[in-house]
Amino acid sequence: MTTRVLTGITTTGTPHLGNYVGSIRAAVRASRQPGVQSFYFLADYHALIKCDEPARIQRSTLEIAASWLAAGLDPEHVTFYRQSDIPEIPELTWLLTCVTGKGLLNRAHAYKAMLDKNAAAGADPDSDVSAGLFMYPVLMGADILMFKAHHVPVGRDQIQHIEMARDMAASFNHLYGEHLVPPEALIDDNVALLPGLDGRKMSKSYDNTIALFGPREQLRKQIMGIVTDSRAPGEPKDTEGSALYQIYRAFADDAEAAAFAQAFADGIAWGDAKQALFERIDAEIGPMRERYEHLMAHPEEVERLLLRGAEKARAIATPFMAALRHAVGLRPLQATSGAKPAQPATKTAASCSFKQYREADGRFYFKLVDAAGQLLLQSRGFESPRDAGQAVKRLQTEGAAALATLADRLELPADGPAPTLREALQALQEAQQA
Repeated sequence: MTTRVLTGITTTGTPHLGNYVGSIRAAVRASRQPGVQSFYFLADYHALIKCDEPARIQRSTLEIAASWLAAGLDPEHVTFYRQSDIPEIPELTWLLTCVTGKGLLNRAHAYKAMLDKNAAAGADPDSDVSAGLFMYPVLMGADILMFKAHHVPVGRDQIQHIEMARDMAASFNHLYGEHLVPPEALIDDNVALLPGLDGRKMSKSYDNTIALFGPREQLRKQIMGIVTDSRAPGEPKDTEGSALYQIYRAFADDAEAAAFAQAFADGIAWGDAKQALFERIDAEIGPMRERYEHLMAHPEEVERLLLRGAEKARAIATPFMAALRHAVGLRPLQATSGAKPAQPATKTAASCSFKQYREADGRFYFKLVDAAGQLLLQSRGFESPRDAGQAVKRLQTEGAAALATLADRLELPADGPAPTLREALQALQEAQQA
């Protein structure tokens, strides 16, 4: 089975080393894995929520596209496109809007953060809150669900958006049949969150970034500006909490990192440590810089690649959107004569749905409910959304047979699962196989 993986970057700024380590490098490596169909997009619709500078959005789109291409992304082996070139995405956004409860969007982190900010300032709760900000999770859901992505690589702070996309898919599928694929968040705890020049997380918001493909001397100057303590040459230095060491570790292999840590213990001078960091980063980034500068000087090449990627993306999106339009009743009028609406595989399967969510204890849960909201099955807590999603998948594909092997992760009565639950799982299994 081919696994679909989807990743996007919002086009509001110039890529920095943190973007490279946390997203671009991992995305390029993942795109080369066998059995994986990869989708990479420039989220320029999302950018409009955060930025009202047209020239900046245009420039950022070019910079981010050139960065990915220079880092080795092969548009012949992936689907690489600009979000705004796919008109089916905003159309799906509207369909999802019609099945998404306002209560769900009220809980979105970005929206709640704005409400908290306004409350602290004594302002109106919705001051500076655009409808775009409020609807941001629905557009993100459309990005993911349009291409039936199985996995979406995100940081832990973005898990909520994937959970919301799953809720939207469940709501749509409950009403119109099984069309949308619930995605799973793909978390890599080994991906470093780089500290910036001042030791805080590298972020444009803090103005503490190190440019990814700036001039070589600019890279060196920025690294030399990393804040360190006052320990003199010869004094042992701690790697714990050191921005210098953390950044070096993100680029080095285990042997290189161990040697650098030993140099800290031996009292390496800060200037020498920064020079070593510069040389290690430049060894990886330097060979990509020429390709990046060429693409920046020839934006027509990038445009051509993006339009070709949009053709590949629309070859998937256009027929899928046609099926979704038909499912919701947006059909040619002549199709009504003698036509019967599509029915879910089984009545019982259509009336039941899994809900995944996160509780205040930080653990991940799921439950199976019927059309009336009656609880049929409740899980215990899982450490990750992926583990919970895999358990749900087993119940869907194996039916009641999966209950025995998952018994320690489920809340079941002492006398075993109720007949209604067994019937529901059997129906869901049949629906998966249909």
